[in-house]
Amino acid sequence: MNCRVVVEAAVPVYDVETADEAVRIAISKTGEMLNPDLNYVEINMGERQCPHCNEELDPAFIAADESLVALELEMTVFNVERDEHAARIARKEIGQRLENIPLDVLEIEELETEDDDADAEDDADADGDDDVETTDSGEERTEADGDASPTESSREDDVLPEFEELIDE
Repeated sequence: MNCRVVVEAAVPVYDVETADEAVRIAISKTGEMLNPDLNYVEINMGERQCPHCNEELDPAFIAADESLVALELEMTVFNVERDEHAARIARKEIGQRLENIPLDVLEIEELETEDDDADAEDDADADGDDDVETTDSGEERTEADGDASPTESSREDDVLPEFEELIDE
């Protein structure tokens, strides 16, 4: 199973005057710490709300020219067993590069994988539902006819020579 994990980070920024400036510096600072090892992590402004009135607040809190900025870091974790496993992996990978920055898992979303799609197609084919396809000449053809489409056969031809080249090396 693959999961998209969103982690909230509280990034400290010093010598700033406005919330916009603090957010820009925090994103830049976080990007420098994550790159090049984790260049696949997306960095977004965090969303904060007043706990009493549910009013939207700036992602940066400024006091005495210092700021604490809420950022959301999003990454995809592959081949995990459970949601908790994905959260632990994301926190570990991101946390190793962001020293002394607190992290909190906000969201874990299970992604549909190609294997799931293939299983669904196999189930549909096993039920006896053949996919009907219309050719350029207007003829209907099913997958049960046994003829591979030109794109399928060309894909197979492309894969085999590369594999043979690897064996030769």
